[in-house]
Amino acid sequence: MSGYQIVDPYGRPISSAELLREEAAPTLTGVRSIWSEPVASGLTPARLARILRDAVEGEAGDYLALAEEMEERDLHYAAVLGTRKRAVLAIEPVVNEPKAGPVDEKILDAVRELIEAPDFEDMLIDLLDALGKGFSVVEILWERGKIWRPRGYVGRDPRHFQFDRKTGRELRLREDGSADGREISRYSFIRHVPKLKSGLPIRGGLARLAAWAFLLKSYTLKDWAAFLEVFGMPMRVGRYPRSATPDEKRVLLRAVRDLGADAAAIIPTGMDVEFIEAKGGSGNAVFGAMAEYLDAQISKAVLGQTMTTDDGSSLAQAQVHENVRYDILRADGRQVSTTLNRDLVQPFVAFNFGPQERYPTVDLPVAEAEDIETLSEALTKLVPLGLRVSSSEVRDKVGLGAPKDEDDVLRAPGAGQPEATPSGDPQLARACPHCGGVHATARAGQDQDELDALLEGALQEWGADLAPVLEQLQEAFAAATSYEDLRARLDRLSGALDVGPIARRLADLAMIARGLGDAG
Repeated sequence: MSGYQIVDPYGRPISSAELLREEAAPTLTGVRSIWSEPVASGLTPARLARILRDAVEGEAGDYLALAEEMEERDLHYAAVLGTRKRAVLAIEPVVNEPKAGPVDEKILDAVRELIEAPDFEDMLIDLLDALGKGFSVVEILWERGKIWRPRGYVGRDPRHFQFDRKTGRELRLREDGSADGREISRYSFIRHVPKLKSGLPIRGGLARLAAWAFLLKSYTLKDWAAFLEVFGMPMRVGRYPRSATPDEKRVLLRAVRDLGADAAAIIPTGMDVEFIEAKGGSGNAVFGAMAEYLDAQISKAVLGQTMTTDDGSSLAQAQVHENVRYDILRADGRQVSTTLNRDLVQPFVAFNFGPQERYPTVDLPVAEAEDIETLSEALTKLVPLGLRVSSSEVRDKVGLGAPKDEDDVLRAPGAGQPEATPSGDPQLARACPHCGGVHATARAGQDQDELDALLEGALQEWGADLAPVLEQLQEAFAAATSYEDLRARLDRLSGALDVGPIARRLADLAMIARGLGDAG
């Protein structure tokens, strides 16, 4: 490998030493430390507004920390965001040739091996972190052996990166003492910046959409907990006689407090304890409705709908809303594929096979769910009318593979299945005219059986058998002077047509066929 110069997809030389160096490793202290103070604790509207404003102005550390904590503190946000990520992870990646033309099969095999590596899926998980935060960065740890390949992928903390202050779009590595950070190597990182909305990338994360709902929900849950502490259990009231001494009063008060929380009281009567049920059911409805409303807004922001996460009103609406999720899933898959092809596939191919005119692509194809019932009804009506449909295309739509020769296949009710002779030779199946069952009648490979020969002979004579009838009809048409005259002539011919030859032919055929059937 000495003297071997690697180049990028554009043919420009790349430094091997720079490519092998780990560039964005965290540090114990400084701007790339993994330790930070929590942000969500004690969050107020004023502080949240400041955090979001600072993120746009180039100081996104607190915003990114808040986005991480939101996934840990809000169960609903974590669930719907995880659903969206796992939907992409569930897609099986495929390697496709470019539409412009084929590429070398060795290159395709190398790329297939690349995406089949065990840590490829872990890398996708780190890339999809960009959905919440607006961007994600994965460092490629290259190694040089027989070929250049990643020995691993490391998802880097997004707080260790920043966007340039001039455009707000170029990702740079944060460094101590540098306000603008440092430019990162082009082929050592996979940078995923999903375009969920127009504008600056730091404003495009789902966490920014959900942040205010997260704050309001935290206040709602805190108030709900305080409400339940007061109204969630009955009040304990201790009663003592007027003659009770101070020590007796203290004993009663301590006993009442030991029964639960601080909601306790003593009054001068006979000494006893009474539980008074609190009437606070309406408060539960208020706080619960507010929490459910905020969860529904988060579902809409992350999934584009609420029917598959919350209670829906109808199956039809759920199916419509599920289609919205397919749209989001297709967009997520396309954007992840674009990132992988730009930052991983093309450099990998160029390092090992040189610059290519056309590069293979890694795609995450999303197959939209088919309505099998509607498809079946359409085929049932259209195929008998002559519509030609590829069976392989139908199998693809319903998700079934082509059967092998040795497979036991399903058949329509009453359809005959080949039987086997004692020697193992397959036979042809025929419907029996007596019992309606299916019996073997001839070995496969025979040109014809008796019934086939009988039918063929009859079809060869049909012209001669129908000749007398046709002659009478032609004479009536030739002699008719009007439409009414023709109808009258045809009425007179009714019952007088010479059908003797065709009737005798059908009678003979029926008798012979009956005899063949009786003979088995």
